[in-house]
Amino acid sequence: MTEAIVPIRRNAEGHVIMLDQTQLPLDEIYHTYTTAEEVAQAIETMVIRGAPAIGVAAAFGLALGAQTLSEESFERDFASLCERMASTRPTAVNLFWAIDKMKTLVQGFSGSHSALLEAMDVAADTIYHDDIATNKAIGSHGNVVIPAGAQILTHCNTGSLATAGYGTALGVIRAAHEAGKNIHVIADETRPYLQGGRLTAWECVKESIPVTLIADNAAGHLIAQGKVDLAIVGADRIAANGDTANKIGTYQVAVLCQRHGIPFYVAAPTTTLDLTIASGTEIPIEERSPQEVRTVFGKKIAPIDVPVANPAFDVTPAELIAGIVTEHGIARAPFGPDLARMLEEARRNETLA
Repeated sequence: MTEAIVPIRRNAEGHVIMLDQTQLPLDEIYHTYTTAEEVAQAIETMVIRGAPAIGVAAAFGLALGAQTLSEESFERDFASLCERMASTRPTAVNLFWAIDKMKTLVQGFSGSHSALLEAMDVAADTIYHDDIATNKAIGSHGNVVIPAGAQILTHCNTGSLATAGYGTALGVIRAAHEAGKNIHVIADETRPYLQGGRLTAWECVKESIPVTLIADNAAGHLIAQGKVDLAIVGADRIAANGDTANKIGTYQVAVLCQRHGIPFYVAAPTTTLDLTIASGTEIPIEERSPQEVRTVFGKKIAPIDVPVANPAFDVTPAELIAGIVTEHGIARAPFGPDLARMLEEARRNETLA
């Protein structure tokens, strides 16, 4: 695992320390958050982003916030804290998974109040460490679909910055690089927030993974020219049928891959699976501020009053996906049985632990 990139951690006081991803790649600035509300605001403003990382941040934030609640009104106040954390980002299901984990712990706990707070700290740390282990397993499973010398297209950021460490789709790429496969990454810049340009390219350069940055609308040209062998992306929510929500622009990459006969893969932990919904039509899509499109780094690039549509995610239909890589292997079409088996295996392992 790369030790140089640590997007989130806690200090001895339980305060949450995050690398401010809005300042990358120009400045590596860490902020220390001392309240749950500050953590929630950091998630909303994308100081931290990426579905797994958001889940870790939520768990850390809830454990931190619980320390300030009185024992007498703890149950009511903690429920309010969970509602606030859940309101930050609606699409990434890892957020709600982490909140539910903490809520379940509180609801089923029978010890003293001090023991409960300690157990919440342990649970949050477990979520953090499990995410790193999960990502390394995803990388190991996904490495088998990466041929030597592959030109790999990816969209948005799915590396250490988007997780507790190592990464999902970029973790697969990292595993292939570590295996000496001589791969080359083609990173979409990912407008409007430029996670590919600011973050993925930064991670690859920092770790000496060969990378070329392209504008989003150059992907089709390179694919048509035979300069892409496969695409792999992350996910923010995966429905029971395999439909996958990911950063806006992912769907068009998948369509281009199908048109030109190259495989399109998704890499995500089982915590990103939402088998309670049948298809992607049920996934809520976050709409973000128009200013993210009207401006770049505070500079106006469009009429300030022009109407803007700024969906943060789109849904790629399962029929366009060659495989979904999780920590328990690679799901193939029809995805439903494989995804259900993988989620059950994850739950069984959790129970045994």
